[in-house]
Amino acid sequence: MAGVANPEIWPAYDYPVPLQPDDEARIAELLARMTLEEKIGQLVQADLCCVTPEDVRAYNLGSILVGGNSGPNGNDLSPAPDWLKAADDFYEASVDTTDGGVGVPIVWGTDAVHGHSNIIGATIFPHNIGLGAARDPALIEKIGEVTAKEIRVTGQEWTFAPTVAVPQDFRWGRAYEGYSSDPELVASYVGAMVRGLQGPPSNDNLLAGPYVIASTKHFLADGGTDNGVDQGDSSISEEELRDIHGLPYGPAIAEGVSTVMISFSSWQGKKMTGNKSLVTGVLKDRMDFGGFVVSDWNAHGQVAGCTNESCPQALTAGIDMYMAPDTWKPIYEDLLARARAGTLPMARIDDAVTQILRVKGRLGLFEAGKPSDRPYSGEYELLGAPEHREVARDAVRKSLVLLKNSGVLPLAPGGRLLVAGQGADDIARQSGGWTLTWQGTGVDNSHFPGATSIFGGLSQAVEAAGGSAELSPDGSFTTRPDAAVVVFGETPYAEFQGDRAALVLDPELTTPFETIEKLKAQGIPVVAVMITGRPLYVNPALNDADAFVVAWLPGSEGGGIADVLVGDRQGNPRYDFTGTLPAAWPLATLMSDGTLYDYGYGLSYADPVSQWAELPEVDASTLAGDSRLWFSAGSPAARWSLLVAGESTGDQTRITTVPAEALGGRARVTAENYLVQEGARRFAIDGGMASVQLRNFEPVNIDRETNADILLLVTMKVWDAPDNARIGAIGQDSRGFADFAMPETPDFVRYGISLKCLRSKGADVTTLTQPFVLQTQGAADFAIGEVRLGTDAEVTPPCD
Repeated sequence: MAGVANPEIWPAYDYPVPLQPDDEARIAELLARMTLEEKIGQLVQADLCCVTPEDVRAYNLGSILVGGNSGPNGNDLSPAPDWLKAADDFYEASVDTTDGGVGVPIVWGTDAVHGHSNIIGATIFPHNIGLGAARDPALIEKIGEVTAKEIRVTGQEWTFAPTVAVPQDFRWGRAYEGYSSDPELVASYVGAMVRGLQGPPSNDNLLAGPYVIASTKHFLADGGTDNGVDQGDSSISEEELRDIHGLPYGPAIAEGVSTVMISFSSWQGKKMTGNKSLVTGVLKDRMDFGGFVVSDWNAHGQVAGCTNESCPQALTAGIDMYMAPDTWKPIYEDLLARARAGTLPMARIDDAVTQILRVKGRLGLFEAGKPSDRPYSGEYELLGAPEHREVARDAVRKSLVLLKNSGVLPLAPGGRLLVAGQGADDIARQSGGWTLTWQGTGVDNSHFPGATSIFGGLSQAVEAAGGSAELSPDGSFTTRPDAAVVVFGETPYAEFQGDRAALVLDPELTTPFETIEKLKAQGIPVVAVMITGRPLYVNPALNDADAFVVAWLPGSEGGGIADVLVGDRQGNPRYDFTGTLPAAWPLATLMSDGTLYDYGYGLSYADPVSQWAELPEVDASTLAGDSRLWFSAGSPAARWSLLVAGESTGDQTRITTVPAEALGGRARVTAENYLVQEGARRFAIDGGMASVQLRNFEPVNIDRETNADILLLVTMKVWDAPDNARIGAIGQDSRGFADFAMPETPDFVRYGISLKCLRSKGADVTTLTQPFVLQTQGAADFAIGEVRLGTDAEVTPPCD
């Protein structure tokens, strides 16, 4: 049967964490005393955005988390002391027994996926794909140790790491969270990271030492979805599921990982969060996983027959804790009502609560006291401590992969160095997604005290030897340099935003190719340094540069790049290149086009200089994004703009960040959750005429799509319906609108407007500059989650 696993063909393991008799006795005693309400509370995890200490006290919640764009006091950039104070506040609420409850301490989870990356001043390590290039399990354990210690400074106890995905299609926007496309390499790292975070499996009372609990994620095959679609379906065989994506769970369990997070994705059409054969049959029974299982961000709502507010199927499938960030209250109430009605087995509820209490007992949560009283709490000097940054700098050195060297490297330290490229002095860009904010955007160098940009590291290295370094993003100069380093590559992204239609850079990110070519034409030796979360087609840069270095997403210690690129005074390397590719590098825009460099490729200074053979170049400018997807995850497609406009052509505001105001304060734009954190944009309009528009400066031609039964799809939620609304498109010399009913809706609804309708209303579909315009009259309050072309509308208004 499709999507149903056969546990007997999977490897069997033994969970090595001993059950402590005292803990077991306490758990049994607690369970006997707990009311049904208290038990249900333990099964629910709320996000900091949407919960208060008073809520924790009233509902006996078992856990909170901080999402990518959450933070204490509504500020995801809150200073470290605010995080510790919040941890105290939530803890004290959870153990308050004035109403006679048992007072089970809460556990706080955070996405510390490459260091304690939500905290200003913390050490930011290279993302996992770069660590995969390093081929160094001992280094991985050190990174786990440092990360755990820095987490403890601000009072959290649980990290949602390590990601043990085995990416098979690097168009997937989370591919950089995986160490490698090779399951053996991933498996060799997992145990080391778990051990670094938690200590040995025999560890009890982790909070007495510098440890936190870990969570391997995402079970299973998040890196194996068809076409690399985030949260998509994997149609592979069970044997591939087991041998590729299941392999890393063996060492994780062998090291006693405390929690496992289940994937958003599905296998053979069945969502993992509701797949009992995998969650219970394979993970819990066959693999003997003895910690607790947590779902991902509202992933339960994607299970067949479920909504974000109700999903008993997840619990019966084996989920122990619901990650219900903004839906925790309806989930709590739904589970409680079903338990009272007897439609949820008490044995399953008690089993889930027992597993959660066991992990809390092993953590030492019952004895630890409030977070600020625990070891390492408030020792803010540990955040970004010199010894921690040195571990990260070593990781940067070891992660670099040299793809080409025509003899220009190592750079002479005493000469004149030009450093070009928009990414050269941008710590946020070199750190990537999941850094201070969810997508890694909206921050600058001022948010990284103590960190070093790539330019900063190069400058320090050459100036220490009497040389000079000039920063020039466009490559211009007044004094001719002896050599140039051009830094280019991807800008930060996380899930959804990072999904690609092809393995290419957006056109605006390829302008450094022209800089390389220009410098080369002047006879200046050029080193290309690429910031990237995945292998991409960059043949023009490989052809023109004298040397080409893949730096991946190195994090806060850009000086590690200079350590390898800049030689000593005698012209010898200070550090060699040791990194090798963690995945194959494409010859062209898709891996199906062939491989340029195989997995494991990487040059060193010992390799002889060889004659360069010119690589084929193709026009990739039209392949960068999915042309069918115009707005998703809170942002317009690349090269598009989101606008709010009024009646006059000059009354127009481009929305780049939220919150924002437009129309003289008459319109307010904020974020709303849809599928992912802040995945929609909400528009509150006080009255009058207003329009929400998507604009593309290069006209869009959808004439071919219009000939088929293709729809303009807009996914919306409406709190306050306008007096009337129209939806349409505007061209260079045309416009076409259809009346559009916008009833108030409790959830997001996907509407579909026929492209044929818009053409019949007068829009020239060959030259659309604003292919989506939603026009309203009167007060309104609505959110837009997605705009795209497709056929799967839930509601198709008539063309009238």
